[in-house]
Amino acid sequence: MRETILLFHFSDRDKRNRLARALLPLRIKIKEIPLEDYGRPVGFLAGIKELEADEELCNGDELSGELLVMAGLGSTRIDQVLRAIRKSGIKVPYKAVLTEANQRWNVWELFEEIKAEHERMNGSSPSTPNRLQK
Repeated sequence: MRETILLFHFSDRDKRNRLARALLPLRIKIKEIPLEDYGRPVGFLAGIKELEADEELCNGDELSGELLVMAGLGSTRIDQVLRAIRKSGIKVPYKAVLTEANQRWNVWELFEEIKAEHERMNGSSPSTPNRLQK
């Protein structure tokens, strides 16, 4: 699989462009995923063609925060991505790595897991209320 970063709910164009510029030296494909594709398996969205793409695509609301998913990256490359994001000053509270365990989840399932993990680690959630529906 080609190294890819998936972006979900990056509605702020300036922030998205700053993020793309920060990651440009790493030469990693960046792919914005529209709401209508959130029902598909995250692995399929990252380019794993063997995963079946469900026809039931949009059955929920937009995410309550921005989500960045790293796919096909080794640990050194993940560290480089995280360092580039941190150095740019861009805040992306919800970040995930595509794994064997989560590649079949849809975006809402992945976001809920990452959000819950973020809250466990930080003892609170970002100021944005949860508006997800499944």
